[in-house]
Amino acid sequence: MKRAPSPCATRSPGPCSLTLEPLTLASLATWALVVAGAGLLQGRGFATFMAVLLGLHTASALALVDAFGALWPLWIGLQVATYLHFLTLAGPRVRPRWWGALVAVPASYFVAAVFLAIPWALAAALGLAPLGLWIPFALAGVGLLESLWTRAETIDVVLDGVDAGPQVIPYPAGKARRSGDEALTIVQITDPHLGPFMSERRLRRICERAVLRAPDLVLLTGDFLTIESHADPELLVRALAPLAALEGRVFACLGNHDYEAPEIVLRALRGAGVTLLVDREAIVPTRAGPVQLLGFDFVWRGRDRHLREVVARFPRRPGHLRIALLHDPGAFRHLPSDAVDIVFSGHTHGGQVGLVSFGLAWTVLRSLSSIPDHGLWARGRERLYVHRGTGHYGFPVRVGVPAEESLIRLHLG
Repeated sequence: MKRAPSPCATRSPGPCSLTLEPLTLASLATWALVVAGAGLLQGRGFATFMAVLLGLHTASALALVDAFGALWPLWIGLQVATYLHFLTLAGPRVRPRWWGALVAVPASYFVAAVFLAIPWALAAALGLAPLGLWIPFALAGVGLLESLWTRAETIDVVLDGVDAGPQVIPYPAGKARRSGDEALTIVQITDPHLGPFMSERRLRRICERAVLRAPDLVLLTGDFLTIESHADPELLVRALAPLAALEGRVFACLGNHDYEAPEIVLRALRGAGVTLLVDREAIVPTRAGPVQLLGFDFVWRGRDRHLREVVARFPRRPGHLRIALLHDPGAFRHLPSDAVDIVFSGHTHGGQVGLVSFGLAWTVLRSLSSIPDHGLWARGRERLYVHRGTGHYGFPVRVGVPAEESLIRLHLG
């Protein structure tokens, strides 16, 4: 990168016509206002989170403003949308569509783009021209589109009985060995995160399509809400209502975000006829034989002891396929050896940023941690399927990791 000219030295009307100093002061003042509002309405923890996240965004965005040139009004508009979006999160509720179109979605796009552009922001702060700045903004645009739809898939998973060794490793899903194989069909819905990108209508349609597929089992593996959807307890009730048509075949466990508003989640699951398994088992007759379902609660600490206790309380039943629902795939390695045949998890949103859309397995999460991020994994003879998520939360958009709406055909080896 070559050295950039000093700000405002040569440019015709742009951010420099306002000068960067007022923009900086206005941004810092608004950042402080949003953080104060978060602390007043949601407490210190939320305010700290907001201070760090929005602080990083503000610093990076200010470093990039001069690179916008004649598009500086666009920068200001997106920055205003960002502050408005974060300010309203302190008083959460699901807002009308026009608000999403004009504020929440543009703000999410801008925050994602600015975070992806942090290397360019560092270059600009050092006085270097941030060449290729369009790249992170284009990636965020693609991610925005990926965040607004789910990819329908059919996935064959073969329980082949092969010992994959003591470590948790990615494992090929495989193919059915016989064309007449009696597969167990499963639809998994996980991490819908009802909110700006997952409307009640969108989640309801996902549930309706699940019913139309007439699976043997529907497995809900947690994280139903976002902070925006806590205010209206009827949203999730209406969104999950179509699943009542499959009563006796729909089972759920809880995720970490469900404990932010447990009454809303429990009421919606009851309304849809969903059997909630919190450290409990259920025995289900299916076309492929009897299934023993074991649902684990979400815990942050003492996961190995917790999982051992639940497994000991509900031993294997002879002749039954043993399936576990476990929100966090990172806990898979803590399961006692040979405790289950296959675990279904979510939590990671598939890694959320990666190259899955291009047919590659790599994600940022996979490169930075050992947590299984998406697809089929193995340890010993046990298998783990990590769903990419129906929705997302946290990082504003998906980038290269599409949401998943799959039918899983589970073949018994």
